[in-house]
Order: sequence, then C-alpha cells, then structure tokens
Amino acid sequence: MLEQRYRWKNKQLREHVAVIDGAKAPTMLLKNATYLNQTFRKWMKANIWIYGDRIVYVGEALPSNLKETEVVNCEDYFLVPGYIEPHVHPFQLYNPHSFAKYAGERGTTTLVNDNMLLALQLDKKKAFSLLREMRTIPSTMYWWCRLDPQTEIINEEVAFSHGNVKAWLEHDAVLQAGELTGWPKLLDGDDLMLHWIQEAKRMRKQVEGHFPGASPTTLAKLMLLGADSDHESMSGRDVYERLLHGYTVTLRYSSIRPDLPRIVRELAEMDITCFDKMMMTTDGSPPAFYEDGVSDKLIKLAIESGVPLVDAYNMATVNVARFYNIEYLHGNIMTGRVANINFLKAKDEPTPVSVLAKGKWILRDEEQTSNFKDIEWSDYGFQPLSLDWNLTMDDLQFSMPLGLKLENAVIMKPYSITFDVSRDEISTENDESFLMLMDREGKWRINTLIKGFSTHVSGFASSFSSTGDIVLLGKNKLDMIAAFNRMKEIGGGIVLAEDGEIVTEIPLKLNGLMSEKPLSALQEEEKKMREALVERGYEHCDPIYTLLFLSSTHLPYIRLTPRGLYDVMNKNILFPTVMR
Repeated sequence: MLEQRYRWKNKQLREHVAVIDGAKAPTMLLKNATYLNQTFRKWMKANIWIYGDRIVYVGEALPSNLKETEVVNCEDYFLVPGYIEPHVHPFQLYNPHSFAKYAGERGTTTLVNDNMLLALQLDKKKAFSLLREMRTIPSTMYWWCRLDPQTEIINEEVAFSHGNVKAWLEHDAVLQAGELTGWPKLLDGDDLMLHWIQEAKRMRKQVEGHFPGASPTTLAKLMLLGADSDHESMSGRDVYERLLHGYTVTLRYSSIRPDLPRIVRELAEMDITCFDKMMMTTDGSPPAFYEDGVSDKLIKLAIESGVPLVDAYNMATVNVARFYNIEYLHGNIMTGRVANINFLKAKDEPTPVSVLAKGKWILRDEEQTSNFKDIEWSDYGFQPLSLDWNLTMDDLQFSMPLGLKLENAVIMKPYSITFDVSRDEISTENDESFLMLMDREGKWRINTLIKGFSTHVSGFASSFSSTGDIVLLGKNKLDMIAAFNRMKEIGGGIVLAEDGEIVTEIPLKLNGLMSEKPLSALQEEEKKMREALVERGYEHCDPIYTLLFLSSTHLPYIRLTPRGLYDVMNKNILFPTVMR
C-alpha cells in the first residue's frame, strides 16, 4: 500500500502554506508565464510558484521570499500541463521505467499502466514493492487491476484469485478495474467478475472496457453492469454509440489501429464538436512506433485533424484527470496540483523543449537530465531467463490437422492442413510455417502450423508472449532449434536464425519479457528485427503484436494457449497441450 491516503503529509502541507506567507521560499518560480487555463479555456499570463513537487500558487503576485529559489523567465514559452496517457501497456519489449523516462522527456509525465505482467509474473509482495519503487521516479505511475488473464492459462484461479484481485483493487495506486477483455464471460453470468466490478465502483474507481464491435444493445448491458469507458472505437459511429450510452471514449492511434485522424474527421461529418468525454491513447505500441513521440504525437495529430487546440490538449490532460478522479492532482496548471509542466515553443507544437515532472527538470532546453535514477530489477524478481531443459527434434513432431491462418497482424482463423507435415522443412513456395507454444518450464507443448506469417523465416524463437511461454516458428526445424538455443543463451528474447546462423536478435533480460535498455536503443533492435522479417515475407503491420496476441482469447477466432488450441467463438479447447 502507499504510505498515506493523500499525497502530502500534514507537515508538507503546512510548508506549502508557509510559502504563500513568505515564511518559506518557493523552490522554483516560473515568471511571466503564458499558460493554458482549462477552466477559462484560454491562454493566460501568470507567475507560477512551485515548492518541491507541487504548484503552490498561480496568479499575478510574486513571492516576497526568493532565498535559493530557481527563477525561470518563461516569456519565450507557452506552458501546458504534463500529458497523461490513460491506457499504457508498459511491457511491450520495454519496461515501465524505461517507457516512463522516454515518455516523460516528451511531455507525458503521468501514465495509467496495465498490471497484467506483474499479476502473472510476481506475487503481490514483489509487485507492490515495485509499485512503491515507481513512486520515486519523476513520472507519476498509476495502474489498472486486471480481472481476467486474456487467455486460457493453467491455474488461472491462483493468479486471479479473489484475494489477489481484491488486494490490487484496494491499492491506492490503482485507478481502475479492467480492461475488461473477458466481458463475454461477464455477460454469460460470471458473478465473481461482477463482484469485482462492484468492488471497484464501491471504491469510486473506474471500470474500463475492451468492447470491439459491440452492438448498442451490448454496450447498454455492459454500462448497466458497471463499465465506464472504452478504447475500442474503430469509427466515428462507434464513438457516437458509446457517448450516447454514457461512456467516456478513448480515441486510439496505435501500431495496429492508427484510427484517430480518421475518427476525428468522421466525428466532424456527424457534427460532433464536444470533446469533453474523450481521451487519447497509443495503446501500448512497440518501441519504434514512439520515435515521433507519445501523447505529444497524439495532440499534434488531433490538431491537424481538426480538433480545436484547447480540446486537443484537454484530451491528453484534464479530461483524463477528471475521468480518473485525480483532477485535484493532475491535468491543470493550478494551485495545489503536482508540478508537471511542459514548456512549448509554440501553442500548436505540443512536443516540449523543457519538461518539469514533480517539480524536477527531466528535459531542459531539449537536453536530458539525470533525475531519472536507475532501478535494480533483480530486487523485484526480474532476472535473465534461465531454462534448465533442452529443445530436441522429438519435440518438433507435427501431426495436427488444424492450423492458424493470419488474416492480419492479430486476427487468426482456423484452416485445414492438407499436406504432409512430418518432414523437417517446409517449402518456401508457400506461406505455411511450423508453430509451437512451449511451456517456460518445459512441461508441455502444442504443435501446429501457422499460415500467413511468412514465406522465408527459417527459424524464430521468442520468450516474449502474452503468457510468458516460448513461441517457436519457422520453415526449418534445425534453425528453430538454433534460434531457441540462442534465445536461451542470451537470457531470453527474440531470435531469428537462418542456415544455422543468427540473423538478428532482441535480448530481453528481464524474465525474457522486457529489455533493460533505454527505449531509443530498443527501437533500433526492433526495427532491425522487423526489417529482417519483412525481407523474409512478413506482410502485416506489426510482428510484435502478432507474437503478443498469439494466445490472446479476447480476439477471434482461434488461439494457441497454454491449455491448447482454443476456439474463441465457441469457448472450447479443440486440441489440448501435450505433456513432454
């Protein structure tokens, strides 16, 4: 748990008041600032006093006591609140710390994070210790509480026990339940999930949906059962239906759903001009997607697509804060708020040249500072992957009559296998590949084929997956083993092999799921891997999401899960996993 229910202790609050009285000096004075005031929806002039991590005054007055105060003349800048990303998956090869640092330096100083990996990989004590550690960085880190694992895992009742879920829901750093990828179970009568939603509502916390393609009737039912928001709108009409039922809607611009500009144009055609119930997200895209920014990129796209300037900033600041009931801390440049402030060179250029996070410079005149300390991941249960078992040719026996066909990067349909799969190599004249999901502990496996991934990927191994198990695929069994052995040697990661040689790799030394490297370095590794896969016939938009969603049963139609080949629509196991 956090140390206190409110952010500042009594002694600190008295010090804040003492700054107003002149008994204490502010730590920083932002003088002659032009800032965005969301109450009046216009740019205003003020002097902004900061003490520690808090804005203690915004107005015309200047402090009488300036002893050791850092005074910043803001005449050449336009100030806006630090941006808030409301829907972060902070484990897409990067880790929560590296993503927070990268996003913060681009103005996104507050993140609302998915807890899925922590819930599956760590016990509560370790996970909550990590959440405490995340409080010490300049960025502000909030979290979700997942109510389902998004796949068919073994011993789901342990990871998602009532005690575990309730402890997460009660944590002060957790702002919402969700996202509800398991909503079909909720509609089918899962009363335990409904109880958890009721608990979230009792605690005045939000419930986020994941409702792609939901009909108006389904949206109405889910609103009645407790859902508050949804980020799965794929058209202006989808946004309209959700707003009509009372949802807060998050517009998405991600690597697999870059919908925001088109949706904004469609909203304009529908004469929808009020954006107060809308937010924006990049929805946990892979590293290279963020080369052009994080929330600053979304604001720029919104402005260019026709969203009024103030509304574009509000969708990444105060709208998010109001939705999560944290407006008393975030989303405005006002007295009492956390000192998260972005300094812009122009009103319509949302990428900042300087950034304050909790009153500390994390970017100053476009230069990084040293205020983000490193984290010792081993203290929280994250180590290089260590596998005490070997992959053999006996494991690579394929006889299943049913395979998976990639329709796009994430949608998979069943298809009948019509050729002999007992051979050690598949021809490059077609787009079928061997596919295996292997238990991380080496206890079980399931073998099939995947159609549409590539024509020339010979050997590919990944410890990055939604369940943390090992994905192997390729045309050549010996190269699949070579890729696996290299993945094992480097302590986990993603490896591409060909003709017995390693083509490229992405080491993931934090449990085989995340990299400890800065995001900028990881972007280069991901781009190199993507380019190598595209050269070998991968035709879809995002191979990282293809890997991630291979086991994700919140999407149709067929998935490879730890329990076996799973029919999503009929909710049953078609072929179970095989014990080794």
